[in-house]
Amino acid sequence: MMTAESMPPLRGELKTNEPMAAHTSWRVGGPADRCYRPADLEDLRLFLSTLPAQEPLTWVGLGSNLLVRDGGIRGTVILPYGGLDELQLLKEGRVRAGAGASCARVARFAASAGLTGAEFLAGIPGTVGGALAMNAGAFGGETWSLVAFVETLDRHGGLHRRAVDEFRVAYRSVQGPEDEWFVAAELQLQPGDSAAARDRIRRLLAQRSASQPTRLPSCGSVFRNPPHDFAARLIEQCGLKGERIGKAQVSEKHANFIVNLGGASAADIEALIRYVQEQVQQQKGIRLQTEVCIVGEFERG
Repeated sequence: MMTAESMPPLRGELKTNEPMAAHTSWRVGGPADRCYRPADLEDLRLFLSTLPAQEPLTWVGLGSNLLVRDGGIRGTVILPYGGLDELQLLKEGRVRAGAGASCARVARFAASAGLTGAEFLAGIPGTVGGALAMNAGAFGGETWSLVAFVETLDRHGGLHRRAVDEFRVAYRSVQGPEDEWFVAAELQLQPGDSAAARDRIRRLLAQRSASQPTRLPSCGSVFRNPPHDFAARLIEQCGLKGERIGKAQVSEKHANFIVNLGGASAADIEALIRYVQEQVQQQKGIRLQTEVCIVGEFERG
């Protein structure tokens, strides 16, 4: 049995009382008790094995689909970006992507390797781990349509290779084994023209820039599209474009985005989310469901 004295040293970066505003695309969020950025997968396995069995764990990629409340996060935050970001070309058109790799980087890697089908990933402003956790999508494509296998890690550092049929996958929803987190995925792609794939990525990014508020901090789409409709259309029809609470604003460019005008609090953003839900419910009879994940504690007054 390995003892504390015989364990190899941790090689990652551990911070305490770390402001989550530095790790979210909205640029808001209170402090996490602890943040760990692992050096690689083996380092992360070792780190998890050192934690108490009931330690709360929160995994944060690029923080692009995340609202951390102003009171911060209790427990430990795992930051896989930069440590679990390896990309590997496998046989028969497969790519192994670490959970910390950005989706845009996966799209470019696949295109350069002459593989097609992953171009839409360039429009997802997050990591592979986050995209797997919520079945993220863009431009009509969804992450799990590409998945052949995933690798997960449990809270004791145990590694598991799991098939797609071990998960319940739906629109912006994924359910699988409890207390396991994604650390990598094998994506099944198709051979194709590299130049054409890179050109499609450029066109998709230009389309995104033209239709979305990319110059202000946001989380991407705030609400899921209801069946047979679009959240942005409903919000705009309710006259909510430009609506503000504090320094948070419903984007005037795309109604399903809430932007930080500079100095917004997480409380401002969450209050605006609730207000939009209430107005759409009152005017359209539809309760919009959030796509963004809201975590953490309210700030104590």
